[in-house]
Amino acid sequence: MKYQERDRIIIENLQIYAYHGVYREEREKGQNFYINVVLETDTAMAGTLDDLELTTNYGEVCRFLDGFMKKHTYQLIETVAEKAAEEILLQFPRIRQLTLEIRKPEAPVKLPFESISVRIMRGWHRAYLSGASNMGDKKRHLEEAIEALRADDKCRVLKVSDLIATKPYGGVEQDVFLNCAVEIETLYAPEMLLEKLHEIEQVHGRERKIHWGPRTLDLDILLYEDCVMHTEELVIPHIDMHNRCFVLEPLRQIAPYAEHPVLHKSVGQMYDELEEREKSPDGNHFGREEENGGITGS
Repeated sequence: MKYQERDRIIIENLQIYAYHGVYREEREKGQNFYINVVLETDTAMAGTLDDLELTTNYGEVCRFLDGFMKKHTYQLIETVAEKAAEEILLQFPRIRQLTLEIRKPEAPVKLPFESISVRIMRGWHRAYLSGASNMGDKKRHLEEAIEALRADDKCRVLKVSDLIATKPYGGVEQDVFLNCAVEIETLYAPEMLLEKLHEIEQVHGRERKIHWGPRTLDLDILLYEDCVMHTEELVIPHIDMHNRCFVLEPLRQIAPYAEHPVLHKSVGQMYDELEEREKSPDGNHFGREEENGGITGS
């Protein structure tokens, strides 16, 4: 279900007296803030059964916001919004996405104005990752990488494929790889998720010396919802994934219907097309070894 199709719980003009601002007087004397929140969730079951336990209690959200804004002191309302949105998404698991606006009608501006506000949209995002290792204890490297993702409260590991052994790609002489695919939900934006993956790689001694060379651990973002981006640091969807059997085979196991947002083909379709090309006389053959016991998903 896409976010725009979700039900909404709306809180308007929640008044909270708190101590945020660039100027010392604002942080010492405080002022009124007004909060507007749109919580995107699914209310159908709660509405049908008339059961509060099946929905998000908006009273608890209001009390949470009041306590959060009074407990902390930040200079920028941008920071207040960012931190509050993240904590709401972590504390209330039924909320998939939210729009949070913080209004500051008493801001120290020496001109006539009605209100100044910051509005942000944050939520959980579905992403698919690939993992590979061909140095040291390959299975352990991959298992511990996935446990590191599980230990991060901004990531939820949903599915993990089996470990699949594949021959090296790119013409560099090296040992066979173990590969896997992982489905997660995350609060990280793509760039921040990449930083998190690099941190996990570094814990396992990853060194980037030889292109397509051996590595203790390689973690990549394959798909991030329908995001299409190309920067020096990050390309989404992952470049050339539709031509790499060692990527598509484990990904097909956990997400055969996930769609490539540029090619508009499912993972299953891309895999089948690659298989057909490999069978042709002039096709590229990305050989597979036998499958290995995998890491179970949550």
